[in-house]
Amino acid sequence: MSDFQEGSLSADARAPGLLVGERVAIAEGTSLGAYVVIHSGTQIGARCVIEDHVVLGKRPSLARHSSARGEVGELVLDAGVRVCSGAVLFAGARIGEGVILGDQSYVRERARVGAGSVIGRGSTVDNDVRVGERVRVQTNVYLTAGSEVEDDVFLGPGVITTNDNTMARHPSDQALAGALLRRACRVGAGAVILPGIEVGEEAFVAAGAIVTRDVPPRTLVRGCPARPVGAIGPEELLERWR
Repeated sequence: MSDFQEGSLSADARAPGLLVGERVAIAEGTSLGAYVVIHSGTQIGARCVIEDHVVLGKRPSLARHSSARGEVGELVLDAGVRVCSGAVLFAGARIGEGVILGDQSYVRERARVGAGSVIGRGSTVDNDVRVGERVRVQTNVYLTAGSEVEDDVFLGPGVITTNDNTMARHPSDQALAGALLRRACRVGAGAVILPGIEVGEEAFVAAGAIVTRDVPPRTLVRGCPARPVGAIGPEELLERWR
Protein backbone atom coordinates (compact mmCIF):
# COMPACT_ATOMS: atom_id res chain seq x y z
CA MET A 1 0.00 0.00 0.00
CA SER A 2 1.12 3.53 -0.72
CA ASP A 3 1.79 5.98 2.10
CA PHE A 4 0.12 8.68 0.02
CA GLN A 5 -3.61 9.31 0.28
CA GLU A 6 -5.24 11.58 -2.25
CA GLY A 7 -7.48 14.15 -0.60
CA SER A 8 -10.24 16.41 -1.83
CA LEU A 9 -9.62 19.41 -4.09
CA SER A 10 -10.96 22.89 -3.48
CA ALA A 11 -11.24 25.90 -5.76
CA ASP A 12 -8.62 28.55 -5.04
CA ALA A 13 -8.86 32.20 -6.08
CA ARG A 14 -5.13 32.68 -6.66
CA ALA A 15 -5.48 31.70 -10.36
CA PRO A 16 -8.33 30.97 -12.81
CA GLY A 17 -9.58 27.41 -12.41
CA LEU A 18 -6.99 26.55 -9.75
CA LEU A 19 -7.76 23.46 -7.63
CA VAL A 20 -5.71 22.79 -4.49
CA GLY A 21 -5.69 19.77 -2.19
CA GLU A 22 -5.02 19.45 1.52
CA ARG A 23 -1.63 20.11 3.14
CA VAL A 24 -0.30 21.94 0.09
CA ALA A 25 2.47 24.50 0.70
CA ILE A 26 3.16 27.20 -1.88
CA ALA A 27 6.13 29.43 -1.04
CA GLU A 28 6.42 33.15 -1.64
CA GLY A 29 6.92 34.43 -5.16
CA THR A 30 5.45 31.43 -6.96
CA SER A 31 3.40 32.11 -10.09
CA LEU A 32 0.39 29.92 -10.95
CA GLY A 33 -1.18 29.64 -14.41
CA ALA A 34 -4.76 28.85 -15.35
CA TYR A 35 -6.43 25.50 -14.59
CA VAL A 36 -3.62 24.10 -12.48
CA VAL A 37 -4.37 21.12 -10.20
CA ILE A 38 -2.24 20.69 -7.06
CA HIS A 39 -2.95 17.46 -5.18
CA SER A 40 -2.60 16.89 -1.47
CA GLY A 41 0.81 17.09 0.18
CA THR A 42 2.59 18.93 -2.62
CA GLN A 43 5.37 21.29 -1.51
CA ILE A 44 6.30 24.15 -3.88
CA GLY A 45 9.41 26.21 -3.20
CA ALA A 46 9.94 29.94 -3.61
CA ARG A 47 9.84 31.66 -6.99
CA CYS A 48 8.55 28.69 -8.92
CA VAL A 49 6.57 29.16 -12.13
CA ILE A 50 3.68 26.77 -12.72
CA GLU A 51 2.19 27.29 -16.17
CA ASP A 52 -1.32 26.54 -17.48
CA HIS A 53 -2.94 23.08 -17.16
CA VAL A 54 -0.19 21.58 -15.00
CA VAL A 55 -1.01 18.67 -12.65
CA LEU A 56 1.14 18.41 -9.52
CA GLY A 57 1.16 15.53 -7.05
CA LYS A 58 -0.85 13.07 -9.16
CA ARG A 59 -1.32 9.74 -7.45
CA PRO A 60 -0.06 6.73 -9.46
CA SER A 61 -2.61 4.24 -10.81
CA LEU A 62 -0.82 0.89 -11.01
CA ALA A 63 -1.74 -2.52 -12.34
CA ARG A 64 -1.71 -5.35 -9.78
CA HIS A 65 1.46 -6.81 -11.32
CA SER A 66 3.27 -3.47 -11.74
CA SER A 67 6.94 -3.35 -10.74
CA ALA A 68 6.51 0.34 -9.83
CA ARG A 69 4.80 -0.38 -6.50
CA GLY A 70 6.31 1.11 -3.37
CA GLU A 71 6.10 4.00 -0.94
CA VAL A 72 5.24 7.25 -2.65
CA GLY A 73 5.37 10.28 -0.35
CA GLU A 74 4.93 13.90 -1.39
CA LEU A 75 5.91 15.86 -4.46
CA VAL A 76 8.57 18.47 -3.65
CA LEU A 77 9.66 21.31 -5.93
CA ASP A 78 12.73 23.23 -4.81
CA ALA A 79 13.11 26.96 -5.41
CA GLY A 80 13.01 28.42 -8.90
CA VAL A 81 11.52 25.41 -10.71
CA ARG A 82 9.58 26.13 -13.91
CA VAL A 83 6.88 23.62 -14.87
CA CYS A 84 5.62 24.32 -18.38
CA SER A 85 2.11 23.91 -19.79
CA GLY A 86 0.44 20.52 -19.55
CA ALA A 87 3.18 18.82 -17.54
CA VAL A 88 2.21 16.08 -15.05
CA LEU A 89 4.31 15.46 -11.91
CA PHE A 90 3.51 12.54 -9.62
CA ALA A 91 3.48 12.38 -5.86
CA GLY A 92 6.84 11.32 -4.47
CA ALA A 93 9.00 13.02 -7.10
CA ARG A 94 11.66 15.57 -6.11
CA ILE A 95 12.59 18.39 -8.48
CA GLY A 96 15.80 20.31 -7.79
CA GLU A 97 16.43 24.05 -7.79
CA GLY A 98 16.12 25.83 -11.11
CA VAL A 99 14.93 22.82 -13.09
CA ILE A 100 12.84 23.42 -16.22
CA LEU A 101 10.22 20.81 -17.10
CA GLY A 102 8.99 21.32 -20.66
CA ASP A 103 5.45 21.36 -22.00
CA GLN A 104 3.66 18.00 -21.54
CA SER A 105 6.62 16.44 -19.75
CA TYR A 106 5.83 13.58 -17.37
CA VAL A 107 7.70 12.81 -14.12
CA ARG A 108 6.72 9.68 -12.23
CA GLU A 109 6.75 8.75 -8.54
CA ARG A 110 10.08 8.63 -6.66
CA ALA A 111 11.95 10.18 -9.61
CA ARG A 112 14.65 12.75 -8.83
CA VAL A 113 15.73 15.57 -11.14
CA GLY A 114 18.85 17.44 -10.06
CA ALA A 115 19.39 21.19 -9.91
CA GLY A 116 19.71 23.09 -13.16
CA SER A 117 18.54 20.25 -15.39
CA VAL A 118 16.11 20.61 -18.30
CA ILE A 119 13.55 18.00 -19.29
CA GLY A 120 12.29 18.64 -22.82
CA ARG A 121 8.79 18.82 -24.26
CA GLY A 122 6.89 15.52 -24.07
CA SER A 123 9.72 13.63 -22.33
CA THR A 124 9.08 11.03 -19.63
CA VAL A 125 11.10 10.49 -16.46
CA ASP A 126 9.73 7.18 -15.24
CA ASN A 127 9.43 5.96 -11.67
CA ASP A 128 12.62 5.60 -9.60
CA VAL A 129 14.81 7.39 -12.14
CA ARG A 130 17.71 9.54 -10.89
CA VAL A 131 18.68 12.50 -13.04
CA GLY A 132 21.74 14.47 -11.95
CA GLU A 133 22.51 18.17 -12.15
CA ARG A 134 22.76 20.22 -15.36
CA VAL A 135 21.41 17.35 -17.47
CA ARG A 136 19.92 18.26 -20.87
CA VAL A 137 17.06 16.01 -21.96
CA GLN A 138 15.65 17.02 -25.33
CA THR A 139 12.14 16.50 -26.81
CA ASN A 140 10.33 13.13 -26.58
CA VAL A 141 12.97 11.27 -24.59
CA TYR A 142 11.97 8.21 -22.54
CA LEU A 143 13.95 7.48 -19.37
CA THR A 144 12.77 4.07 -18.24
CA ALA A 145 12.19 3.06 -14.62
CA GLY A 146 15.33 2.50 -12.59
CA SER A 147 17.68 4.42 -14.86
CA GLU A 148 20.42 6.68 -13.53
CA VAL A 149 21.63 9.74 -15.41
CA GLU A 150 24.70 11.42 -13.92
CA ASP A 151 25.59 15.12 -14.02
CA ASP A 152 26.03 16.99 -17.32
CA VAL A 153 24.63 14.26 -19.58
CA PHE A 154 23.09 15.29 -22.93
CA LEU A 155 20.24 13.24 -24.44
CA GLY A 156 19.13 14.14 -27.96
CA PRO A 157 15.53 14.14 -29.20
CA GLY A 158 13.75 10.80 -29.17
CA VAL A 159 16.31 8.83 -27.17
CA ILE A 160 14.78 5.66 -25.70
CA THR A 161 16.06 3.66 -22.74
CA THR A 162 14.68 0.21 -21.86
CA ASN A 163 14.77 -2.02 -18.79
CA ASP A 164 13.27 -5.45 -19.59
CA ASN A 165 14.80 -7.87 -22.09
CA THR A 166 11.91 -10.32 -21.63
CA MET A 167 9.13 -7.75 -22.23
CA ALA A 168 7.21 -8.76 -19.05
CA ARG A 169 7.86 -12.52 -19.27
CA HIS A 170 9.97 -12.88 -16.16
CA PRO A 171 9.44 -13.91 -12.50
CA SER A 172 7.71 -11.30 -10.39
CA ASP A 173 10.75 -10.99 -8.10
CA GLN A 174 13.19 -10.34 -10.95
CA ALA A 175 14.46 -6.79 -10.83
CA LEU A 176 14.39 -4.64 -13.95
CA ALA A 177 17.61 -3.01 -15.12
CA GLY A 178 17.52 0.55 -16.43
CA ALA A 179 20.32 2.42 -18.17
CA LEU A 180 23.33 3.92 -16.40
CA LEU A 181 24.51 7.06 -18.18
CA ARG A 182 27.78 8.30 -16.74
CA ARG A 183 28.87 11.91 -16.28
CA ALA A 184 28.94 14.11 -19.38
CA CYS A 185 28.15 11.36 -21.87
CA ARG A 186 26.18 12.35 -24.97
CA VAL A 187 23.51 10.31 -26.71
CA GLY A 188 22.34 11.35 -30.16
CA ALA A 189 18.81 11.67 -31.51
CA GLY A 190 16.78 8.49 -31.84
CA ALA A 191 19.29 6.20 -30.16
CA VAL A 192 17.96 3.14 -28.31
CA ILE A 193 19.74 1.86 -25.20
CA LEU A 194 18.98 -1.72 -24.17
CA PRO A 195 18.36 -2.84 -20.54
CA GLY A 196 21.20 -2.61 -18.07
CA ILE A 197 23.60 -0.85 -20.45
CA GLU A 198 26.24 1.53 -19.09
CA VAL A 199 27.38 4.43 -21.24
CA GLY A 200 30.72 5.58 -19.92
CA GLU A 201 31.87 9.02 -18.83
CA GLU A 202 32.30 11.46 -21.74
CA ALA A 203 31.27 8.75 -24.24
CA PHE A 204 29.41 9.68 -27.44
CA VAL A 205 26.56 7.60 -28.89
CA ALA A 206 25.77 8.61 -32.47
CA ALA A 207 22.23 9.36 -33.65
CA GLY A 208 20.11 6.31 -34.43
CA ALA A 209 22.45 3.83 -32.75
CA ILE A 210 21.12 0.72 -31.01
CA VAL A 211 23.31 0.19 -27.96
CA THR A 212 23.47 -3.49 -27.01
CA ARG A 213 26.76 -3.47 -25.07
CA ASP A 214 28.38 -1.20 -22.50
CA VAL A 215 30.15 1.82 -23.98
CA PRO A 216 33.60 2.52 -22.52
CA PRO A 217 34.44 6.04 -21.30
CA ARG A 218 35.49 8.59 -23.96
CA THR A 219 34.46 6.27 -26.79
CA LEU A 220 32.45 7.11 -29.93
CA VAL A 221 29.99 4.39 -31.00
CA ARG A 222 27.55 4.22 -33.88
CA GLY A 223 25.49 1.75 -35.89
CA CYS A 224 22.98 -1.06 -35.34
CA PRO A 225 24.25 -2.61 -33.17
CA ALA A 226 26.51 0.19 -31.97
CA ARG A 227 30.24 -0.43 -32.33
CA PRO A 228 33.28 1.64 -31.31
CA VAL A 229 34.56 3.78 -34.17
CA GLY A 230 36.78 6.30 -32.42
CA ALA A 231 37.81 8.10 -29.26
CA ILE A 232 36.76 11.41 -27.73
CA GLY A 233 39.76 13.75 -27.76
CA PRO A 234 40.67 16.35 -25.15
CA GLU A 235 39.22 19.13 -27.31
CA GLU A 236 35.71 17.62 -26.90
CA LEU A 237 35.70 17.13 -23.13
CA LEU A 238 33.13 19.03 -21.11
CA GLU A 239 35.70 21.09 -19.21
CA ARG A 240 36.65 22.85 -22.44
CA TRP A 241 33.05 23.89 -23.11
CA ARG A 242 31.79 25.06 -19.73
